[in-house]
Amino acid sequence: MRIGYTLMTEQAGPNDLVRFAAEAEQAGFDFEVMSDHYSPWLDEQGHAPYAWSVLGAVTQSTERVELMTYVTCPTMRYHPAVVAQKAATVQALSGGRFTLGLGAGENLNEHVVGRGWPPANVRHDMLAEAVQIIGGLFDGGYFDYEGKHFRVDSAKLWDLPEKRIPIGVAVSGSQSVQRFAPVADVMIAVEPKAELSSEWDATKLGGAPSRKVGQLPVSWGTDRDAAVKRAHEQFRWFAGGWKVNAELPGPSGFAGATQFVREDDVAGSIPCGPDAEPIVESVREFEKAGFTDVALVQIGGDQQEGFLDFAEKELLPALRE
Repeated sequence: MRIGYTLMTEQAGPNDLVRFAAEAEQAGFDFEVMSDHYSPWLDEQGHAPYAWSVLGAVTQSTERVELMTYVTCPTMRYHPAVVAQKAATVQALSGGRFTLGLGAGENLNEHVVGRGWPPANVRHDMLAEAVQIIGGLFDGGYFDYEGKHFRVDSAKLWDLPEKRIPIGVAVSGSQSVQRFAPVADVMIAVEPKAELSSEWDATKLGGAPSRKVGQLPVSWGTDRDAAVKRAHEQFRWFAGGWKVNAELPGPSGFAGATQFVREDDVAGSIPCGPDAEPIVESVREFEKAGFTDVALVQIGGDQQEGFLDFAEKELLPALRE
């Protein structure tokens, strides 16, 4: 199983993220994923730089690790043809280390362009069209498209990388698995559900096992009480689940929706404190569920150096045993 590191744009500025990327590679992580947000989930997180500019810089501050968006919504803030161009550029800059992770998005980030927030079935229709457009542009040559939600007029990627960019799609249940497994290379999910993995492989063309990337928030720190408090302050939004998280329009909404979430609630779902074993146990749940990769999120933008040192000396060796 491959262990990744999350460059979380909601909790650190662009310069720090580029530095963390290089330090995570040196610590021994296998890959790095980056969130793509216009807004943090909560005011306490305090950041939201433009992910694609940061990714460009990260391609130059790293040499070995694979890179991935986790995830980009290619339907409202960005037109899918522009996402294809950005992905091709990052793939070229990184020397073929990039995977384009896509998802249906959250109101938190997409409402800013003033188009309203469509219901989930429409968002999935839009994502399906976007995947077609991006794949068509990755094929090379001029591309035209006319769908219900998008049009493309004689578009072409002029700097198409030699290695085709793999496409990952975030899924949460059978409906999204059935729709996107046949057209995507990588499954993305944040919960260790074995049924997602098995249905994904069964639905993919040819039925061959493929890469499945999960994500696990952790709050490492030498003082467990402080680590629990930090997780509650900055990550209590996680308790709502994605059906809720996709709908709320801003940090104030998440603050209100999570005002009754207790520190004990957060500590019960997120490994907190100085020990590697709780993290190992949580990663093992993803392994049992058929995931091939897990990206860790260390909560707290000011807590990354200590976590990366801990990861290099204790956590990664423990995970790889």
